[in-house]
Amino acid sequence: MAITRKEEERALSSDEQELVARTHHPQVQEESDSDLRDLIRLVRDRRNKARDAAHQRRREMRGKGAPRGATPSAADAGSKTKLAVLAMALRRANAEAERRRKMAARVEMTENAQRALEMKQAAGGPAAPNSRHAHQGMRQAASQRRENLMRPMERGRQRKAAAVAQARRDAR
Repeated sequence: MAITRKEEERALSSDEQELVARTHHPQVQEESDSDLRDLIRLVRDRRNKARDAAHQRRREMRGKGAPRGATPSAADAGSKTKLAVLAMALRRANAEAERRRKMAARVEMTENAQRALEMKQAAGGPAAPNSRHAHQGMRQAASQRRENLMRPMERGRQRKAAAVAQARRDAR
């Protein structure tokens, strides 16, 4: 379920709101690579802190952990929402970092292929004389499969006879 920006504002403090706002679509693409790495680290730290607080609150509610305040927590809806908002922000930032990584890899692969083509063209020598793709095209390679001496019609006749015999046995 999507969380609206109004719910995000309600669940987060002002500095956390700023971090989460930087992970939304137009702003996250404007971040530099180093700023994006820092943003991911900060959001991950806040997410972990919120996760630990939510875990502590659930323990308090079950009566397993000592209360942090004067009385144990009665509900953890706010901490769950905060954790969900920060987790989604981290997911968005990680997705942007992964998108950038894939784009850089694609560009690098294209450059490498271009460089390999240039090197191949610069070499310019004839292909190896024993290659199967030189000059007149590929030579036919001898098949490794043994030749089947049985006519396909005979094979079909025997298969059908076996099926009929099996059907007779099954009908008994």
